[in-house]
Amino acid sequence: MKIKKILISQPQPSDFEKSPYGELSKKYNLNIEFRKFIKIEGIVAKEFRQERTNLLDYSAVIFTSRNAVDHYFRIAKEMRTEIPDTMKYFCVSESTAYYLQKYIQFRKRKIFHSKESFDVLMELVKKHKGEKFLLPCSDVHKNEIPNILDSLKVIYKKAIIYKTLAVDLSDVDISNYDLLVFFSPAGIHSLFKNFPEFKQNSCSIGVFGPTTTKAAEEAGLKPTITAPTCSAPSMTMAIEQYLTGKGKKG
Repeated sequence: MKIKKILISQPQPSDFEKSPYGELSKKYNLNIEFRKFIKIEGIVAKEFRQERTNLLDYSAVIFTSRNAVDHYFRIAKEMRTEIPDTMKYFCVSESTAYYLQKYIQFRKRKIFHSKESFDVLMELVKKHKGEKFLLPCSDVHKNEIPNILDSLKVIYKKAIIYKTLAVDLSDVDISNYDLLVFFSPAGIHSLFKNFPEFKQNSCSIGVFGPTTTKAAEEAGLKPTITAPTCSAPSMTMAIEQYLTGKGKKG
């Protein structure tokens, strides 16, 4: 099937023309549209108290995203909890670590980060097993880090501080696209919440990451474009390989 119209389940890049998607659109004469399939909603302090989690019982925090950073400090403010200068922060990426500057003085804290690698992050955690870790996360989250923390016998607790919810897509004609692209299991869930009768038929499905691939397959979809791979570390590269006949076809 020839792909001409693509729906990306993410917000549009601020400068689409100069983005990888813009270049892909121009090179292959594609109509690429963007639409968020999910939204983040913070859990209020009253609901958080029901978890019986005291932020000050923990000496270190593991951040897997900027959303986790934002909502950790938001809930601390709502709880009127002052985070001590001795708190240690373990971030999945350098960009997340630097994002902490929005809330703290970067040089005055102990901040550790990997380079987009959970394995490296867990090695850093392993070197500080004496700490008590808090893992702020969404109600919909990957089990990869909790499973590794369990295997390392690290003292930690998950703290649900925000929710990942489906957005209303009633104004979208989902049958009008040749390719739908997803980046999280929550995106797959949103697809079927909005379009419970959706059938893939001749529509191509792009998925990023193993958990998204698994969610798609469990929902009865057959992914035709997958990323990251050794030859296509980004979704735009995977789409281009598919368009030129070098990628996965199913």
